[in-house]
Amino acid sequence: MELFDSLKQKISGLNKTVVFPEGEDVRIIGAATRLAKDNLVKPVLLGNTDKIKATASEKGFDLGDIQIENPANASGDEHKKMLDALVERRKGKNTPEQAAKMLEDPNYWGTMMVYLGEADAMVSGAIHPTGDTVRPALQIIKTKPGVKRISGYFILLKGEERLLFADCAINIDLDADAMAEVAVESALTAKKYDIDPKVAMLSFSTKGSAKADQVTKVQEATKLAQEKAPDIPIDGELQFDAAVVPEVAAAKAPGSNVAGHANVFIFPELEAGNIGYKIAQRLGGYEAIGPLLQGLNAPVSDLSRGANEEDVYKVAIITAAQAV
Repeated sequence: MELFDSLKQKISGLNKTVVFPEGEDVRIIGAATRLAKDNLVKPVLLGNTDKIKATASEKGFDLGDIQIENPANASGDEHKKMLDALVERRKGKNTPEQAAKMLEDPNYWGTMMVYLGEADAMVSGAIHPTGDTVRPALQIIKTKPGVKRISGYFILLKGEERLLFADCAINIDLDADAMAEVAVESALTAKKYDIDPKVAMLSFSTKGSAKADQVTKVQEATKLAQEKAPDIPIDGELQFDAAVVPEVAAAKAPGSNVAGHANVFIFPELEAGNIGYKIAQRLGGYEAIGPLLQGLNAPVSDLSRGANEEDVYKVAIITAAQAV
C-alpha cells in the first residue's frame, strides 16, 4: 500500500485535532479544508477570523465548521486557563505578564492547545522560521522521557521505496552520544511508516578505511546506538555507497547486517544531512517529506517555508498519524 494511503486509513474517522498557527496563509486554509472534507483530521486555524474567511471566500474554499481562534484578542475563561497553565509550566521563568504576551503568538497558543489536550498535534513553519516552531515545543511539550534532544528527519519516497534521513533540520553538530540517540529515535520513527529499519551510521570512511576524529565519532556513536537498541540492525561507520550498494558492501563491509540494504541514514552533522536529502530530492527523483520532528512528547511538525498546499496536506496527515 502507498504510504499516504496507509496513513489515511490509520487516521480516517478518528477526528484527530491538528492546530495550524498560520491559519491566515492560503496554503494552510486550502490544506485544512481538504483535510476536513476528506474526514482525515479536525483542523483548527489560528489567526484573524475575518482575514481567514475573506481568503477562503476569495479562493473558493469551503470552511464548513472548521474551528477558528484568534490568540491576539483572546480573553475570558479559555485565556485564563491557558495563561495559568503556561505560567505553571514555565516554573518561574516567565511572569504572568510575559506569559500573556507569549500567548499572543499563535505558535505558543497552538503549542499550549497540544499540551492541554485541546489538540492532538500541531503543524507550523510555512511562514515562520524553524526556531519559532521548535522553541515553544521545547519549552512546553518538552522531549520524551529518556530523550535529550529533538531532531529533524525527512521521509524520502520513490515508487514503493521508503527511506528516512536524519538529522537534516535541527542539530548543527552531533557528538557521539547525540548521534546514537538520533539513530535509535529514527529507527523507532521508521517503524511508524512501516519501514523495517536498517540503520546506517554514515561517514566518509567504511570500517576504518580512513582515520580522523570525525570517523572515530561515528564509530563511537555506532557502538552506543547498538547498546541502546540491540534488537535493531545498526552498523557503521559506512560510506553511502557501502550502505546502499550490495556489491560495494560485500567488498567494504562483509558480514554487515545493514550494509548494502540500509533504509535509515544517520548523518554525522547537519551540513551533510541537509545536502544529502536535497541531492536525493533534486537529482535522485525522490519526493522529500519534511522536515518532521522526533523526540517530543507530542507530535509537532515544522513545515518548510517553501511548502505548497499539497506539502501541508501531507505533513498534517503524517503528524496526525503520529498521534494515533
